[in-house]
Amino acid sequence: MLTEADRRILRLIQREGRITNQELSSRCGLSASACFDRLKRLRDQGYIRGFSADLDPAKLDRSLLIFIEVLMDRTTGEIFQDFAEAVKVMPEILECHMVGGGFDFLLKVRVRDMAAYRAFLVETLVRIPGVRETRTYAVLDEVKNSTHLPI
Repeated sequence: MLTEADRRILRLIQREGRITNQELSSRCGLSASACFDRLKRLRDQGYIRGFSADLDPAKLDRSLLIFIEVLMDRTTGEIFQDFAEAVKVMPEILECHMVGGGFDFLLKVRVRDMAAYRAFLVETLVRIPGVRETRTYAVLDEVKNSTHLPI
């Protein structure tokens, strides 16, 4: 069970992943050693899965954001598993979610431009066995993009 001190730590580190233990402990009202121990426990218990940098896609030639609905030709565990394994190794795919509703998977993809997306779609995505249909949604403006959980 999380204490309020644990929640303070989690709120701060998800906003400022490079914060020092000294600064974190000061802002949480804990001693440095108590803060370090809590942070270690939160990592060990899986509350903290890792740390990463927030990179600018445009500066890295990945400015086009696309969402893709994928409908499979059959709904079997094997087809779903094979699709999941195939997309895990595709660097263009940032996220893949199996969903309920009118299609089977929702993908979040980053590419250079529409030509790069067309090549990805034709040469890679639709060649995965079991893919019956895709629907593409190009993002015109990212209104909100956050990985921060409300704690």
